[in-house]
Amino acid sequence: MTGQDPGVVAHRILDAILYMVLATADEAGRPWASPVYFAHSGYTELFWVSSPEATHSRNIAVRPQVSVVVFDSTVPVGSGQGVYMAAEAGEVPDEELERGIAIFSRRSLETGGQAWTPDDVRGGTGLRLYRAVASEHSILAKDGAPDHRVVVDLP
Repeated sequence: MTGQDPGVVAHRILDAILYMVLATADEAGRPWASPVYFAHSGYTELFWVSSPEATHSRNIAVRPQVSVVVFDSTVPVGSGQGVYMAAEAGEVPDEELERGIAIFSRRSLETGGQAWTPDDVRGGTGLRLYRAVASEHSILAKDGAPDHRVVVDLP
């Protein structure tokens, strides 16, 4: 990735990788990391479906500040790259559910999954649609320095 534009790298990873690692913390600050399948809109909104009873969902309910990493683990050792994000997360409200589930469903269908509707994530289904809105994106600089991150301005 040396010499590649950081924005191009971040776009490529977010478009190609299907799972993000969602890092949350509970009321006491105990961390929890969960891999979740996701869809994005505009590289700043990340959507996933989960049970409100999942540890990460319960954590988000009390502490919406999250971190996200989308890492390309398909490349050879030593050449991996990821997109790191600081974000605010929460359950998608009813008035935004149709738009959010359409984004999630579109990616699901494109990657061999099922179609999703608002009815799949409300009522007694046991699932809800969640969203993280990223306030900052960064990638690792490939300059030899350990964990030297470069902020990336994504639209």
